[in-house]
Amino acid sequence: MILLSLLGISILVALLLAFIGDWRYAPEINIGGSLLTFFVSLVLALQVYREGGSIAGSDYFFVDYLNISLVVLTTFVSTTTAIFSRRYMLVEREHGRVGHWRMRFYHAMFQLFIFAMLIALVTNNFGVLWISMELATLATVLLVSLYRTPTSIEAAWKYFILCGVGIAQALFGTVLLYFAAERVVGAGGNALLWTNLSQVSGQLDPTVMRLSFVFLMVGYGTKAGLVPLHNWLPDAHSEGPTPVSAVLSGLLLNIALYALIRCKALVDGSLGSGFAGNIMMGFGLLSLLTAAFSMLRQKDVKRLFAYSSIEHMGIATFAFGLGGPIATFGGVLHMIVHSLAKSATFFSVGHAAQMHGTQEMAQIRGLIRGNPAVGWGLFLGVMALAGMPPFGIFTSEFLILTATMKDAPLLTPLLLLGLAVAFAALFRKVQPMVTGLIPAGQKQLTAANIPVFLHLALVLLLGIYLPGFLANWFHLAVEILK
Repeated sequence: MILLSLLGISILVALLLAFIGDWRYAPEINIGGSLLTFFVSLVLALQVYREGGSIAGSDYFFVDYLNISLVVLTTFVSTTTAIFSRRYMLVEREHGRVGHWRMRFYHAMFQLFIFAMLIALVTNNFGVLWISMELATLATVLLVSLYRTPTSIEAAWKYFILCGVGIAQALFGTVLLYFAAERVVGAGGNALLWTNLSQVSGQLDPTVMRLSFVFLMVGYGTKAGLVPLHNWLPDAHSEGPTPVSAVLSGLLLNIALYALIRCKALVDGSLGSGFAGNIMMGFGLLSLLTAAFSMLRQKDVKRLFAYSSIEHMGIATFAFGLGGPIATFGGVLHMIVHSLAKSATFFSVGHAAQMHGTQEMAQIRGLIRGNPAVGWGLFLGVMALAGMPPFGIFTSEFLILTATMKDAPLLTPLLLLGLAVAFAALFRKVQPMVTGLIPAGQKQLTAANIPVFLHLALVLLLGIYLPGFLANWFHLAVEILK
């Protein structure tokens, strides 16, 4: 019942918002639905914690220490994004960028997107996982094109075509996974259940599993924004509304990576070698280095942080590919702290762009003097994303770097190079934006600062002190991926 409530709230709220349209209290209903989903996810997490293992809902759903962590993160970030979007979208409405019908569309698609991500996380079936990823893609394609400008429509089409090709590869990989599983588990839907496959992974055909993982890596790697499959991501982030950019970077990329690490666990059990891990390490390092150097050339602030998302997904993918308890622990922690820090940074970026009427970094200046909360929110968010201590991203990157020095020392210089270039690029681009004199055209606005500083406070807390129960929780999540 708790699982059904978790999934049912989002879809019911989406239907309600689709009918009531741009009613006066539609933003509050959006917030209320997201908040209720967050509370239900906490109840479900408490149940997992008390029962000490996984909970299966018939053959269709299950939760364990790994996916429930991402469920709570998804519902929390979606709630704070809904709170932020209330004020942000009001300003967009006042400036004429969205009208009545697009506001109706925005709220309904936002909740449908949350529903699709939750399905992807709690489903027990790899086929349903693929379907939910496709549903999430369709919902966000429509959100990216919300402004209906030529550039936003172009970005939405690029997103749709590239991710459509990618998700088709993931479908073929899922078919191959079923082909390998039916010989062991038998024909039927049970051959795609994670709870079944994880128990018989050692009996799956190694050759078929190798081929399956290659297609799954390409397919879900496209959704995760890994290089060279990343071209849709900077355009989608820069052209869509800022709340959409926040959930794309903070949540959807995590879901795609989650699908990959579930598949990797099965391939490792079948092959007993580092085949899948080596592929993920290669994609991870390539993404980190390409994104880091690309950040140096950006002029649009949202494109800058889109490439930062590619960089961090590369770091997490590299960590999971490297494997081992330290790197995997660092990868799980990195997914969580990056989601919190990146969404907070996008919130501040959105307000900064509204204040200056542009996303061009050369025209955004004097944020700390013009609106201290927005300026400091952006600056602290960049410090967190750059891996400055004592923020949580420093902790996760330090764990990953330590594991690399121990298990893959030859790759350490490449990892350090990517981190150093990304650090320099972020500070080089953002420092002039937050300092200096206030430009003549800067507007005043009432910003939604609570979500920004709440996220950053959590990232800081996870860097300074990781509570014992949470550390134990992450360790149990790591055990699942062995």
